Amino acid sequence: MEHTAQVGRRGFVVAAAGALAALTMAGDAAAARPPRPLRRRHRALGEFRGMWLATVANRDWPSRQGLSAAEQRAELIAYLDSAVARRLNAVVFQVRPTADALWPSPYEPWAECLTGVQGRDPGWDPLGTAVTEAHRRGLELHAWFNPYRVANHTDPSRLVASHPARTHPEWILPYGGKLYYNPGLPEVRSFVQDAMTDAVRRYDIDAVHFDDYFYPYPVAGQAFGDDAAYARYGAGFGDRAAWRRDNTDRLVREMAARIRAAKPDVRFGISPFGVWRNAATDPLGSDTRAGVQTYDDLHADTRKWVKEGWIDYIAPQIYWNIGFAAADYAKLLPWWNSVVQGTPVDLYVGEALYKAGAAGQPTPWQDPAELSRHLTLARQYAEVRGHCFFSAKEVRTDPAGAMARVVADHYPTAVLPTLRRPVQPRRGPV
Repeated sequence: MEHTAQVGRRGFVVAAAGALAALTMAGDAAAARPPRPLRRRHRALGEFRGMWLATVANRDWPSRQGLSAAEQRAELIAYLDSAVARRLNAVVFQVRPTADALWPSPYEPWAECLTGVQGRDPGWDPLGTAVTEAHRRGLELHAWFNPYRVANHTDPSRLVASHPARTHPEWILPYGGKLYYNPGLPEVRSFVQDAMTDAVRRYDIDAVHFDDYFYPYPVAGQAFGDDAAYARYGAGFGDRAAWRRDNTDRLVREMAARIRAAKPDVRFGISPFGVWRNAATDPLGSDTRAGVQTYDDLHADTRKWVKEGWIDYIAPQIYWNIGFAAADYAKLLPWWNSVVQGTPVDLYVGEALYKAGAAGQPTPWQDPAELSRHLTLARQYAEVRGHCFFSAKEVRTDPAGAMARVVADHYPTAVLPTLRRPVQPRRGPV
């Protein structure tokens, strides 16, 4: 995942092969777990210590396509154990990377990242196993969904024949070398919500999690081809950008309502790109000069979702070092703190562990203590209730020693799952 002031998007690379071990598989009942306190719509009382576990393009897990079911399961368990060893208490597990599923979904095919063939049954239930094994270890399991990305290519014929994008070709648009569902179509929004809510109903997940992809990141010289949808549904909006933002608002509001109706104790969180708008664009914005602004470029009004209380937590990806001129961590942190102040929404800070010691990153990232300094600074802000690290591969391997420094400086003891207390209901028409 790469974030700069000019290009703000997750860049995925194939993960290095992890240690494999043959384990006897048992049927993991999705609902089975030890007793724990009754959960309610809540704010977190404890400190959130999370890691993203990415599956798209086999970024973290599985280490490669086509491993046996036992090998896949062993790798997944190893990641959960590494979270415990690092004294974390939550795993944000990507279960719908490209309009496919890491559980036996009646809506979408099995994910290609498992077997190398989209739609092929891997012989086990990764999401069910992740929920059961995470809870056995005292970890929360947040199910991470990407609403609109269909494929990391533009050829529908490469999708399995039964894929909804093949049976509904009018739903998809190519853009920037990828295929997307069109967010401007009501039937698309309804379908992706159906597909995601299936996991909410069937598994004892702790939260639904979206990342930063709504409308796609802009690609120079290319237009997102939603002319027909705008002509049909855009009446009454001042311009196309306002219509697009309303489409994204509808996705968030409607998904919040679906989650509440299915399981009121399941939380809803979003981890957007770290800059809502620059102050030069909007006086309410942050003191940044980022080349991407979620409000304008991704048509995602992340600040509004917090102010309206439509979500339970926000985890902005503040993936820059302290002192970075265009987007300074030390300036974005207080801005987000002020945004959530007075709302029922928890603030967890997305941290760029993957940048620590990485070639080509600015000098501060070559210091293993940079990330620890982030957490030290965050303790000055009352609304910061935890951090989430991208990503699991770096949490486990820690090539620069930055994660070990965070644990030594800030996580001296293990923590219980983030216990919660009731708050006022979400505001807004959800």
